[in-house]
Amino acid sequence: MQPLTILLAAPSGTGKSTMAKRLFDDFPQLKFSVSATTRAPRKGESHGVDYYFLSMESFQQKIDDGDFIEWEEFYGGTRYGTLRSELVKNTEKGYFTLLDVDVKGAVRLKSLFDEYCLALFLRPPSLETLEERLRNRNTDSETSLKLRLERAEEELGYAGQFDHIITNDDLERAYSELKETVQTFMNSY
Repeated sequence: MQPLTILLAAPSGTGKSTMAKRLFDDFPQLKFSVSATTRAPRKGESHGVDYYFLSMESFQQKIDDGDFIEWEEFYGGTRYGTLRSELVKNTEKGYFTLLDVDVKGAVRLKSLFDEYCLALFLRPPSLETLEERLRNRNTDSETSLKLRLERAEEELGYAGQFDHIITNDDLERAYSELKETVQTFMNSY
């Protein structure tokens, strides 16, 4: 059975997590693919719920064993990846799977799943607005913030490779557009 996937990618601080949470509330047939990471858990995060928190050695072993569909290293050597087992689990239960992935991972996954995949790119209204949002989070050092903004600028260059681009300049309007796009995709299967 072919996995039916929805990819949600965006530069950090664009509102991707907020949008994803709302999609789960509105679409019970949509399940999350929990990603793996080598970063430490943030306050309130749980292993197996928010991420699978792995040591660098364990992550590398999963790469070597072919357990990842895609993975990426960024933000100072931190790795994130999509486990094949997450897609298999959701597909076997008849669910659509939402993957919250980085932009490069989304492009790779789109080429892998093709028409069985809806690739959505959430963009900020501007890099200045994104910087303001990231600063207001108050979770990054100045160095980390600079890295995130540089990466965001690079990621915006990939937007044209997605099925649909949504600008998050107004949360309600952007979510309405996202919801309608997801509903149309789900109705086609």
